[in-house]
Amino acid sequence: MINRRSFIRSASVLGATPFLNASWLTASSRYIGIQLYTVRDDMQKDPKGTLRKVAAIGYNSLEGATYTGSQKFYGMGALEFSKLVKGLNCIMPSAHYRLGEDKDKGNTVNGTMLHEWDKAVEDAHKVGIQYMVCAFLSVPERGNADRYKYLADEFNKAGEKCKQAGIQFAYHNHDFEFIKQGDAVPYDILLNQTDKDLVKMELDLYWVKKAGHDPIDLFNKHPGRFPLWHVKDMDKTSGDFTEVGNGNIDFKKIFASAKQSGMKYFFVEQDKCPGSPFDSISKSFAYIKGNLG
Repeated sequence: MINRRSFIRSASVLGATPFLNASWLTASSRYIGIQLYTVRDDMQKDPKGTLRKVAAIGYNSLEGATYTGSQKFYGMGALEFSKLVKGLNCIMPSAHYRLGEDKDKGNTVNGTMLHEWDKAVEDAHKVGIQYMVCAFLSVPERGNADRYKYLADEFNKAGEKCKQAGIQFAYHNHDFEFIKQGDAVPYDILLNQTDKDLVKMELDLYWVKKAGHDPIDLFNKHPGRFPLWHVKDMDKTSGDFTEVGNGNIDFKKIFASAKQSGMKYFFVEQDKCPGSPFDSISKSFAYIKGNLG
């Protein structure tokens, strides 16, 4: 179990959170992050080799995507995976998890908010994860306004358990949360009916724009609530995913509001790539390094 002494010791190491740009925020260290779902096929085949490639491009901050179900990090236990990440001079401040109502071939999926969440939290602590993020709600897990009120309660419960381990819980959006359910917008319910200290938001900039909303409006209405961002661009013609800097999202304008949002870490994510994902994430890295650094 996580005791108070081990938590304080790890918190002292992780306490000075690095940011992208000292002119906007207060720290001078720089982290450019990648959501590993972008290279998911390669991570499944060769996780160690894939992480070496990611680090060689220049990414030094990772967001995990596979603990749920396996209760391992890309086939590795928490300590083994943590050692691998540190050996590459990277950090993994965040990882994705699921609610856990969905079943796998009729079986309960552990390592989710509803099933063996305590173990998930303990393993996250061992890796040094600072944010445990609900990644997605499947269609059966969604519903009307009352359903989202129930989900808000579940998020508060999950967030309380995270807090006990010195970890922050967060929720990652897509576009469906902005579709009205009666007179209510689900995303507003999640923002307003969760404890702002227990439940933060990982704002996916692409999906917010896809839903027809402005991220900066959300930052102004809920300052400090968005410590994590997903940075992905929108193709100017098709509206599909594209490399950062290759689409129509004004990242310079959005990043200028980083302090207002409370952003601590951001992660490049490209759900689909036209060719090798390594080509795509290299282009995104180059744009961020050259234009947002």
